Amino acid sequence: MKKIIKLMFVAIICFSIVSLTGCNNNKNSKLTIISTSFPGYDFARAITKDSKDVEVKMLLKPGAETHDFEPTPQDIKNIKNSDMFIYVGGDSDEWIDGVLKDINKDKTKIIKLMDLVNVVPEELVEGMEEHEHEHEHEHEDEEVEYDEHVWTSPVNAITIVNKLKEEIVKVDSTNKEKYEENASAYVTELANIDADIKNVVNSAKRKEVIFGDRFPLRYFVDQYNLSYYAAFPGCSEQTEASAKTISFLIDKVKKDKIPVVFHIELSNGNIAKTISKETGAKVLEFNTAHNISQSDFDAGVTYASIMKNNINVLKEALN
Repeated sequence: MKKIIKLMFVAIICFSIVSLTGCNNNKNSKLTIISTSFPGYDFARAITKDSKDVEVKMLLKPGAETHDFEPTPQDIKNIKNSDMFIYVGGDSDEWIDGVLKDINKDKTKIIKLMDLVNVVPEELVEGMEEHEHEHEHEHEDEEVEYDEHVWTSPVNAITIVNKLKEEIVKVDSTNKEKYEENASAYVTELANIDADIKNVVNSAKRKEVIFGDRFPLRYFVDQYNLSYYAAFPGCSEQTEASAKTISFLIDKVKKDKIPVVFHIELSNGNIAKTISKETGAKVLEFNTAHNISQSDFDAGVTYASIMKNNINVLKEALN
């Protein structure tokens, strides 16, 4: 029901904008790239680095929850007037479907990150709370839902950066050499991160992680052959776990002698703290880069710098 209301809200906004602005597409002199969230924003920013001819914007405010995002009329107008619009796809971006119908595809290049890599279905592992909307449709035939958090694997991030660079060059071939140089440098940095993570995993005592939180890291654990247990799937809107789920995770930490229980960024970490009190496991943050705080945004934190920090906490968790 919440998603239906959001989609109706977006439809009303789109109709209002069309009524007020018609098909007018007022371009800036600069190449304008808009991303719904941080991963697309960071990758586009890295590719167009130091270019005075490009403006990269992020719709989601720093510190905000991606799954609760609702666009303003100005957001939708900006999307329609942009040269390139980047979005992830999946559960949290369902509102975009209504917007795309009114975009002039000849003027605005549309990039969906989930289309750039191989995707996997969402999954529930033992002990995990189910998606709240799965109960609403349990007797209906529905399409497979694919995990949208494709950027969480650095290997996927490399693929995305390379393909995004190709699309940016198509829009602005004048600066092709600069974009290729920037993309190559960022890909090299990501490849080094991938190698460092492999070294950590290959030399680790264990290959299992526990998250007292949502788990948007399916692509990450699949890439590095790690097993995981968590309170919720990646797109769950739930924040309070059942006693059964918490008990399961506590027992798992004790049985497998897990030294660290994770929470993700911008989370209150309460479930992880509860597990920690009962087990003595250390609570650490694993940053999934779905969004960053205002202070990190102002400081110019990147996907690469986030993943470098994750290497340190992962090492502690696996040893």
